[in-house]
Amino acid sequence: MSLAEIGKNVRAKITGFRADSPRIEIRLREIGFAEGDIVEIVHVGLFGGSPLNVRLHGTSIAMRPKEAAMIQVDVIQEDT
Repeated sequence: MSLAEIGKNVRAKITGFRADSPRIEIRLREIGFAEGDIVEIVHVGLFGGSPLNVRLHGTSIAMRPKEAAMIQVDVIQEDT
């Protein structure tokens, strides 16, 4: 599943990348995305769902859904 597919306020762990090119994967890693990191979509833009506001390491990052689709994640099941 990709980061773009998870719902708002759902925590997930990054498992890998499916970037269109190695250059894009390198850029995502430079921003701070890495396997094992916990991410969460905290806001979705009103017009066309863009941009996505993603929380990573306590930092808010705005990104296009197309970029978020390149980040593979597993949803973290919260104990209730």
